[in-house]
Amino acid sequence: MSRKYFGTDGVRGRVGVAPITPDFVMRLGYAAGKVLASDRSHLSAGENPVVLIGKDTRISGYMLEAALQAGLCAAGVNVRLVGPMPTPAIAYLTRALRLQAGVVISASHNPYEDNGIKFFSATGQKLADETELAIEAMLDSPMQTMDSAYLGRVKRIDDAAARYIEFCKSTFPFDSDLRGLRIVVDCAQGATYHVAPPVLHELGAEVIAIANQPNGMNINRECGATHTATLSAAVKLHRADFGIALDGDGDRLMMADRDGVIYDGDQLIYVIAKYRQQMGKFKGGVVGTLMTNLGMEHALERLNIPFMRAQVGDRYVLEMLAEQGWQLGGEASGHILCLDKHTTGDGIIAALQVLQVLQDVGMTLAQYTADMQQYPQTLLNVRLMGKVDLKAPLIQEAVAAAEQVLGATGRVVLRASGTEPLIRVMVECQSEDQARQQAELIATAVRNAVK
Repeated sequence: MSRKYFGTDGVRGRVGVAPITPDFVMRLGYAAGKVLASDRSHLSAGENPVVLIGKDTRISGYMLEAALQAGLCAAGVNVRLVGPMPTPAIAYLTRALRLQAGVVISASHNPYEDNGIKFFSATGQKLADETELAIEAMLDSPMQTMDSAYLGRVKRIDDAAARYIEFCKSTFPFDSDLRGLRIVVDCAQGATYHVAPPVLHELGAEVIAIANQPNGMNINRECGATHTATLSAAVKLHRADFGIALDGDGDRLMMADRDGVIYDGDQLIYVIAKYRQQMGKFKGGVVGTLMTNLGMEHALERLNIPFMRAQVGDRYVLEMLAEQGWQLGGEASGHILCLDKHTTGDGIIAALQVLQVLQDVGMTLAQYTADMQQYPQTLLNVRLMGKVDLKAPLIQEAVAAAEQVLGATGRVVLRASGTEPLIRVMVECQSEDQARQQAELIATAVRNAVK
């Protein structure tokens, strides 16, 4: 059964355009409340289930938060509000406070005009496909507001940020610290603006925070993990040892060394995997995605670390990790899952893992990743103004022609975005010029196949 509203990371779209409208979000809250809180076996008689709501810094978050809590309360669910908080913080707090579910109002790395709703289960994990389908089925049913005596109540949790800061710090070795390091942290004008700098500061680092003045409309604008030029320039300007760039909701990470060179998710995952293998602490293997660089796969192979590819999206990486019983995985885009530290991808915690490695081995990022040579990748986003079938002969012929040119030393990945009306064309090979040429040929075929 296909989904009508849920993509790879919840429900997302342009604010004011279906489905991201107040009336739909209210119905979504009601449907989610009914499904996520359906098991009341662990509740006392007359006790309502409780759901946590967090959000990033988009101005539309105020409106959607009100609509969401109205729907949940109508379903007989109590609500706890924490205001702007990173997505992984909601996952942690939901589990730590023993709540029935957590909800995040965020469109992650998208511009401020977009927003979305994503959910976490009581265990702090993203919802299974069958749960999302159950919520969609409930959306088709009329709302039946609970009797007044059973309506939900709303309270605010005032110490949520402090709880999460302490949790992040707890993932760093107690007998170590970051003293002597100057670190630039780019908060992407998003949800980490008031938590990421304190985490690093309280661990001993000299912190230079940038993009930490959100105004509701500047989230991800020329900053953060999706615009790393800002981080690179700031690191060089302040002569910092490292730079950390997060995205709008704090679940992506990019880093920079003292020369301003950017290191993506693949390289940072490799740092963590290599260290754990060398220390005899590595469990299982690494899960990447279809977009993971071949260079990382080959470097892990040289270390005798198993590697598997999942579909694009951290939810699919998480599912494969669970199936294999492994702990480490993620995406080049910066989603990094360390399941021995957290149940979901967390940019702050991933950064701490990398910093711990480099502190322990006494090496730079460049030195520690020198044995991982990345293949050039060209990624083109084809924005759709209509519908396209990726199995159309025109597209398949272009892909086959590219694969014949690349041979065994390259790859082609063609997929629809789960969060935007885009077709993503990725070509990877040993020649940057050849990768771009073949990607442009395929992208042209996609545009010509749009109906």
